[in-house]
Amino acid sequence: MNHSNSQTEAWSVISLTKMALITALYVVVTIFLAPFSFGAVQLRFSELFNYLPLFNKRYIGAVTLGVAISNFASPLGLVDVIIGSLSTLVVLLLSYYITKHLKSPIKKMVITAMICSLSMFTVAAQLTYFYQLPFFYTWLTVGIGELLSMSVGGILLYWIHKKIDLTK
Repeated sequence: MNHSNSQTEAWSVISLTKMALITALYVVVTIFLAPFSFGAVQLRFSELFNYLPLFNKRYIGAVTLGVAISNFASPLGLVDVIIGSLSTLVVLLLSYYITKHLKSPIKKMVITAMICSLSMFTVAAQLTYFYQLPFFYTWLTVGIGELLSMSVGGILLYWIHKKIDLTK
């Protein structure tokens, strides 16, 4: 068989293990902090994992799967599993491709934090539809929570990246 290096690397045992670890960490952090992870005012600290695809695109699927599994614990259940997962997938792909050619990890992270925070309209729309919450106010509160989570997580992940090469 003739596999390219990138294809072989993408599906190596080490790569799959790293992906599974990130999926599991996303789920554990979300569920452990469940009282803060769902609702109109939320601080989902597991969103810090949204930065990982900036370092290696294999984490797009890992984080998306983490969101899907975590959202089974959401009060909105399957609706949040589907909408949250699709939204995460789109946001991570968008962030990856928009920042792909930037050299500065800080610029990549700032842009990603903005994209993620603005994308919280999907959460606001669900909460508006199911709980009749005011859309723009809910978008603002969830967006601010996302920005706060991403900011704290960004500092942490930037520090980790200085110690560990997250591109590998």
